[in-house]
Amino acid sequence: QVQLVESGGGLVQPGGSLRLSCAASGSRISGNTMGWFRQVPGKQREFVARISSGGISVYSDSVKGRFTISRDNAKNAEYLQMNNLKPEDTAVYYCSAGWPTPFGWGQGTQVTVSS
Repeated sequence: QVQLVESGGGLVQPGGSLRLSCAASGSRISGNTMGWFRQVPGKQREFVARISSGGISVYSDSVKGRFTISRDNAKNAEYLQMNNLKPEDTAVYYCSAGWPTPFGWGQGTQVTVSS
C-alpha cells in the first residue's frame, strides 16, 4: 500500500555532494527496513544501502565511507547523503520499502556525476 517518491537528484561534479529524499505515503514505514538501489541502462539494479527499523545501516562496498543512509519516522521519510561522488555513481536511484524483498519502490531520480 505504500507509495514512495524520490527527490534531490541532479547533475553534480566529481567530488561533490547530493542529498536524496524519499517520502512515503499510504502506510507508516517505522516498522520496515528502508533502502536505496541504483540502476544504469543495460545493467541489473544494484543495492546501495539499507537501514533497519532499529537504525542499523548496511552499505555496498562501492559506497561505504561516502554515502550515509538515514530515516525520520516522524516524517515518514528516508534519506541518502552522498559525498565525494564519482562518475561511476551516475545512475537512476530508487528508494525501497521492505527487506529482503521490497514491497514498494519509488519512481527513481537521476543522479549524474560529470565534469
